[in-house]
Amino acid sequence: MLGQYLPLLALFALAALFAAGSFVASGLLAPRRPTVPKLDPYECGIVPARETPERFPVRFFLVAMIFIVFDVEIVLFYPYAVARGGLGLFGLVALLIFTFAVFESFVYLIGAGALEWGPASKPRRSAGDAEAAVSDPMVSETRTARSTVRRVGLEGRLPEPQEVT
Repeated sequence: MLGQYLPLLALFALAALFAAGSFVASGLLAPRRPTVPKLDPYECGIVPARETPERFPVRFFLVAMIFIVFDVEIVLFYPYAVARGGLGLFGLVALLIFTFAVFESFVYLIGAGALEWGPASKPRRSAGDAEAAVSDPMVSETRTARSTVRRVGLEGRLPEPQEVT
């Protein structure tokens, strides 16, 4: 009886020995020359200028919910695909109900802005806010795409766009 579990126990023992041996070897063989840059967290080579915020944005959790919902759906699709013949119409109806629930949650997440990662849109100003637009330093009547976007490497290749008067 115990003989059939012996290979499994041997595998677990070898895995534990390998893990323990790896920790011991890295502790004995690793160089110990800590410096300030080595002790700093790795941030793609950029020194952080400010502390990270304490809270994650809601969009992060919405994307995580999309990921989990679709993982659960795939987990249900695989057994259905394997045992499709034995489940019959009951299995198909159960799968369709679950798929509808997943699609409904996906529509909710899209409506909640889970996939909108661009800059936050500014509210439209009414005609009464004209004086507020003039005082806003980010809004300028003289700035156009032509005056603010630097054209690089286009000299002599593209004709200049004509001004419409």
